[in-house]
Amino acid sequence: MAAQYRIYHNPRCTKSRQTLALLHDAGITPEILQYLDSPPSSKELSMLISKLGFSSARQLIRTGEALYKELLLCDPKLSETQLIAAMVEHPKLIERPIVVKDNKAILGRPPENVLNLIG
Repeated sequence: MAAQYRIYHNPRCTKSRQTLALLHDAGITPEILQYLDSPPSSKELSMLISKLGFSSARQLIRTGEALYKELLLCDPKLSETQLIAAMVEHPKLIERPIVVKDNKAILGRPPENVLNLIG
């Protein structure tokens, strides 16, 4: 059975569009999840963090977003559950794009990272 690919995509993001183009260039038509319109659940985000090999939800948060500062997400006392809840409630805080293949995921920053999932 062929591997299934999924991309957590923001069509307004250049890196996300470039990553999707790399997948298409490789002959891959991934399932496209526009996560800003349909945010992932906390369970789904937890699984993504694990598949990415991240040790903390903080690694998936866009720290440059004004919302990051407004919500005081830099507070080291915040639990993983609280950080994930913030991303579910405010999906623009989720770093993008994320490409998933089977039990592995990769962050498309830079887009060429996705090449490590192909093949």
